Amino acid sequence: MHLKRFTYLMFFVTTALMAVLASCQKDSDQKDTGALKTSITDSAVVSSPANLLAAAGTLSLTVKDSTYIFDAATDSIAFINVHDDAEENNRYFGITAINKEHTMSFGISSSGYVHENKNGDIAGSQFLLNPGLKQAGFQFSLSRYAGQKDFGYIHIDKYDQDSVLAKGTFHTYLSTSDKANSPVYKVEGAFNLRLK
Repeated sequence: MHLKRFTYLMFFVTTALMAVLASCQKDSDQKDTGALKTSITDSAVVSSPANLLAAAGTLSLTVKDSTYIFDAATDSIAFINVHDDAEENNRYFGITAINKEHTMSFGISSSGYVHENKNGDIAGSQFLLNPGLKQAGFQFSLSRYAGQKDFGYIHIDKYDQDSVLAKGTFHTYLSTSDKANSPVYKVEGAFNLRLK
């Protein structure tokens, strides 16, 4: 029951945050980080002042022998902190990203409070790729078939120190379906996000 509720919450938060980020297209000549932070934190979905849009740095992930990179110089990458007021002690953190062309998005989350040297189990993840009309797109989401015990982890080396927003690594297991016989792919990644 709790897992199902969280899945809906994560889907709603990720979708809404990606919509907010998509409306905040970055312009390299006119970056107003304060205005972007305000637009994100004033959102009805994202209520924590600790939700920050990266000004520099990258998020990379490798799945099926292909590596995908989000670059904060052109793409939107945000570190998010979410709490569910309806349930006590329900807190999550994670990263969500969408590229400038709006053809690729990724989100990953873990439960609890974020801090330096944090190891957290993966609570939700999704990777969407829609490269265009000439190539087929695909959608991966966290594999949760019966019997699976390891959904991956996220390790935070640094968080909110000097100009570092977040730095760390992760791995998780994504699938195109939630059926037990669907193929599951290990996704490994790293992020080094900066505030300036």
